[in-house]
Amino acid sequence: MIDNALRPEARSLRINDEAPGFSARSTAGEVSLADYRGRWVLFFSHPADFTPVCTSEIIAFARAKERFAAFDCDLLGVSVDGLYSHLAWLRDVERTFGIQVEFPLIEDPSMAIAQAYGMLDSASPSSATVRAAYVIDPKGVIRAIVWYPTNIGRSVDELLRLVEALQVSQSEGASTPEGWRSGGVLLELPATTMKEAAATGEVTGAWYYRERIT
Repeated sequence: MIDNALRPEARSLRINDEAPGFSARSTAGEVSLADYRGRWVLFFSHPADFTPVCTSEIIAFARAKERFAAFDCDLLGVSVDGLYSHLAWLRDVERTFGIQVEFPLIEDPSMAIAQAYGMLDSASPSSATVRAAYVIDPKGVIRAIVWYPTNIGRSVDELLRLVEALQVSQSEGASTPEGWRSGGVLLELPATTMKEAAATGEVTGAWYYRERIT
């Protein structure tokens, strides 16, 4: 059930939008997005159960669950497959690969959640969603959106880096440069006045590229 699903004529979701709320059955029981308020959430979709790329991803997410938890970030998966398909798939993953998937995997057979998040529009010729991931902050605001095609697997390490970078940028009031990793150099926010621009960076000497000195 969608709390505030987008209408077909509404614009697509964007960064800084409120994440559409929902309640649905999952492999961990009934879940609601509102249950996660106060924590970060990586909400991700996969096109279908029992498929090779999705299997590789679900295993990688399961292995990284505690690494996300270290950033107060919960994992929440969804696909248009039904609950019994999810249960059968995850049981087979455990039996075949020895991996327990301990985060909820939501069913969305009506495709209401997929459509609310723009993973699947009303004119789509099939029910296969893109590989979408949404980083949702503790206030329920979408802070990042990442989409992959169905045939390309995502990097769980990159999604972890993204979550940490968002948190550090927020807490430090700074930006992160290309390829930033934990403990790396931060960048001061861009100058917006001539006075700020005159205070050149101590490292580069460029007013538009100021590394934070720690």
